[in-house]
Amino acid sequence: MYSNSMIQSNLSRIQAAVAAAAAGRAVKIIGASKTVSSERIREAYNTGMRSFGENRIQEAIPKIENLPDEIEWHFIGHLQSNKVRDAVRYFSWIHSVDSSRLLHLIDKEASKQQKQISILFEINLGGEETKHGLAPELLKEVLDASGNLDHVTIRGLMAIPPFFEDADKVRPYFRRLKELASTHPSLTELSMGMSHDYIVAVEEGATMVRIGTALFGERL
Repeated sequence: MYSNSMIQSNLSRIQAAVAAAAAGRAVKIIGASKTVSSERIREAYNTGMRSFGENRIQEAIPKIENLPDEIEWHFIGHLQSNKVRDAVRYFSWIHSVDSSRLLHLIDKEASKQQKQISILFEINLGGEETKHGLAPELLKEVLDASGNLDHVTIRGLMAIPPFFEDADKVRPYFRRLKELASTHPSLTELSMGMSHDYIVAVEEGATMVRIGTALFGERL
């Protein structure tokens, strides 16, 4: 049984840790709500959370339709081309763009829906075959090929680095993502860090952290 007080306590602890690590910078805490019920998301909303991230379009739609309109929804999972229409309809941010083709599909669909979408390029920092994302060396090529986008704004980068029990071992990956973004002045957002390693991510420059278990408790 999860309670509003538990989520409030968790959020307060996360906010304090983020503030200490950020040293005055603004960092957005995104509630990673995969498999989390609408009721528990509403509890987090009632404690002040306004940004939530979903990994699966079909799971997300009923939640989004039944929760307050002022919530800012972030799509943080792998996006298939046949799900672009719903992603554009239901989300304000897409964190997981990994090709020029997908970028242009999103822009085309956003044009049809007359909506502006903020996107992040997902970077596969560890070269892991089991993970999606652009190889770091391809970022410039994709940015150069992006052309004129009327309904998409490229805001920054996202990464899910390899997992280490010792969160400090992830630090070089976060540092690499920041260095990569710094070579392109328009890339101001860094979505990196989850429940296990978000403090290290913030110390290394994250502007967004995606927190699931540390906020909502262990997934049922």
